[in-house]
Amino acid sequence: MLRLYDTRTRRPESIVPEGARVVRDYTCGPTVYRYAHVGNLRSYLLPDLMRRVLERRGVHVVVCQNITDVGHLADDDQIDATGEDKVLAQARREGRSALEIARFYEDAFRRDTEKLNIRPPEHTPRATESIDLMIEMIAKLIERGHAYASGDGSVFFDATSFPTYGEISGNRLDALKPGHRIEPDERKHFHADWALWKGSETVSEMTWDSPWGRGFPGWHIECSAMSLRFLGDHIDVHTGGKDLRFPHHEDERAQSNSTVGHDVVSHWVHGEHVLFDGRKMAKSTGNVVLLSDVEAAGLDPLSVRLALLEHRYRQQMNLTWDTLTAADRTLRRWRQQVATWAESPSAALNKPYADRARDAFEDDLDTPQALRVLRELERDESVPPGSRFETFLHLDHVLGLDLSADIGKPPKVPVLPEGAAELLEARAKAREAKDWPTSDRLRDDLAALGVKVTDTPEGQTWA
Repeated sequence: MLRLYDTRTRRPESIVPEGARVVRDYTCGPTVYRYAHVGNLRSYLLPDLMRRVLERRGVHVVVCQNITDVGHLADDDQIDATGEDKVLAQARREGRSALEIARFYEDAFRRDTEKLNIRPPEHTPRATESIDLMIEMIAKLIERGHAYASGDGSVFFDATSFPTYGEISGNRLDALKPGHRIEPDERKHFHADWALWKGSETVSEMTWDSPWGRGFPGWHIECSAMSLRFLGDHIDVHTGGKDLRFPHHEDERAQSNSTVGHDVVSHWVHGEHVLFDGRKMAKSTGNVVLLSDVEAAGLDPLSVRLALLEHRYRQQMNLTWDTLTAADRTLRRWRQQVATWAESPSAALNKPYADRARDAFEDDLDTPQALRVLRELERDESVPPGSRFETFLHLDHVLGLDLSADIGKPPKVPVLPEGAAELLEARAKAREAKDWPTSDRLRDDLAALGVKVTDTPEGQTWA
């Protein structure tokens, strides 16, 4: 069965309870005030892969992924003390209502995940439609001595009431100091307490009435309230990006456990960041790449999925346009190979190759190893084409690359890039003259254009 690295226990563990046929996963969803970039989208590939691998073992995965359409955040990890809401701020910039902004970017996010073959979750609750759940949960936390109201209509969680705080990130309460991600506030009993509800004097689209006054929910409370509502108080695995370990997941764990009286989440699994051209992908650095940018460059959106699969989910990776272009070429080649093999006599899938790939998938989602198995199978002429066809499509149930897309289509006639025909002609003449240095240089020039040249006894061929 599938084993994943548990951030809290610091070791790989089986995420399927003994004898279980259902696994419940909660994953932190997008804040819908802008387009998701390809680095953001990597986080949602993780639960999709987990689901696909477990389905091969007959285990059904129920996924809940929230939609954060309340954006009172300073930098995507802190409540903004001024009450500025990112959704409202974007609405002003675009001259639309907050609801229009939220739904527009939510729809854009869904389209992007569809293009990456990320299956939709069973539950996608919106924060703005779950305010009553949050208010009810905050009231329970106050009743049970884990939270307190301040005089201005705000409510804070008492961090000292949860002694195991810090098990996910290692940030224990006795070591936390006011500063980064710890918002100083004289209303707090302890500097590491955090807001469950923030009072607001401004009545806007993003404030609501509560027993403590008009205001808006804290960021962390929404995931606790919605995960308990839609998955119950025993959740097998909680996934998200590495940056969410602290404070978001520490706070979420404290809230949920304090509400029900036991550990709600069995396993916490986190994915690593994506760099682009060696830098963190962020608006401030100017190197944000959207899926629409990839399509505009003439690349298949699933080339992004393949490029991400080339690294294990918990490895930091550096995307470049070169790696995306290479992934696109591999994707197209595999689809053409599968279409060619489909014309051959049928044969059973190759169990040794399939088992090796399955073992890689189940070993903490070692997708790079699974892809190496696939490349080895592609070159193995001892395996009949019909068997390679069956094995590739069998493994594509997990990879999700649509490798059957070209079956039944007329063969594509390759088109040489501009200038390549002249280089091929010059190289043929250089080889006739036995001018090997020039021949080698021209082969490199052609490779730079994406044209691979192979020399045969009958002359050069290209692809």
